[in-house]
Amino acid sequence: MALKERITEDMKAAMRAGEKDRLGVIRMLQAAIKQREVDERITLDDAAVLAVIEKMVKQRREAIAQFEAGGRADLAAKETQEIHVLKVYLPEPLSEAELTNLIDTAVAATGAASIKDMGKVMAAVKAEAAGRADMGAVSALIKQRLSGG
Repeated sequence: MALKERITEDMKAAMRAGEKDRLGVIRMLQAAIKQREVDERITLDDAAVLAVIEKMVKQRREAIAQFEAGGRADLAAKETQEIHVLKVYLPEPLSEAELTNLIDTAVAATGAASIKDMGKVMAAVKAEAAGRADMGAVSALIKQRLSGG
């Protein structure tokens, strides 16, 4: 089943079960997917839907940091709950060992020798780790690896 279909089925199930909070998050996700489809005049495949979900999770993580800095634990908890609903649609995250192995393989495949080659390595890793790793953390690991760390 395609990811978009699964999200639609989950929305129907949440409606039937009366899960208002979960239903709200799923509807927000569907709206974001539809908005991107309309803006770009395309039908999103699973990879593009994953990108939308990742972006929404990232936005919520940033919001949590802001709310905690502002002393609004109630709003931070709401954002955390939304992340839990969204993460159901993301694939299993890569372990640290898998991620390190993926970076080493990408460095070898691209022939990267210095920090100047970071873009090539990042592109190679991103193709494999999409939806399965925090790309900010991946970027830091690649930078550390290429700078001889």
